[in-house]
Amino acid sequence: MFGTHFYHERTRKCVAIFGSMFNNMRIIRKSGGKTLSQLKVPLAYAPQRKFLERISEMAQGEDNERQLAIKLPRMSFEIVAMAYDAQRQLPKMNYFHKQGLEDHSKKHKWYVATPYIVSFELSVYGKTHDDALQIVEQILPYFAPQYTVAHKPIEDFPDIVEDVPLILNAMTFSDDFEGPLENTRTIVYTLSFDMKINFYGPKPPESNVIKRIDTDLFNLEPEYYL
Repeated sequence: MFGTHFYHERTRKCVAIFGSMFNNMRIIRKSGGKTLSQLKVPLAYAPQRKFLERISEMAQGEDNERQLAIKLPRMSFEIVAMAYDAQRQLPKMNYFHKQGLEDHSKKHKWYVATPYIVSFELSVYGKTHDDALQIVEQILPYFAPQYTVAHKPIEDFPDIVEDVPLILNAMTFSDDFEGPLENTRTIVYTLSFDMKINFYGPKPPESNVIKRIDTDLFNLEPEYYL
């Protein structure tokens, strides 16, 4: 049991799924009805406080290289919590069979997975409300409040596919417009998400498939029951 090494990269894959959903956001800046520029919004896995610290340092006269690295708008996300999801837990003795990888005459017996909820926070940073709202408006219509992604949880078994719901729970807003005029204004929208995932145990050993059953049938006479 414990001590058997296995690693299905479940949390890592969930981070990749979440990031891939928001890694192609763009904003368009216009003036007088004409498009001036189109920008792809950078996305990184990092705590929100780190970005705010770097933006503050940039406003205090950091070197040009650091300033270029933190240009707004941009986005960041991180895992903020993980919790067991008792509502989705199936009876622990439930199982399903999958065909053997090398020998198709054998099978693997998988027991039900353990459900968890992984909470993410997505932060949207902008210098102006229009930049931030362009990004937010490209996200909100897809969550009512749930968006589901099909995912292959176990790499060795590509025919196992499960739906991963991503739920938008809340959105908060902050604007540090108050303060000295020389300070950089940073508008931050924070979106809170819950992703429902399953954690699987180690790959079970192969077992033989039952191909033949021998039974004896008897035709009992009616008087037998009297």
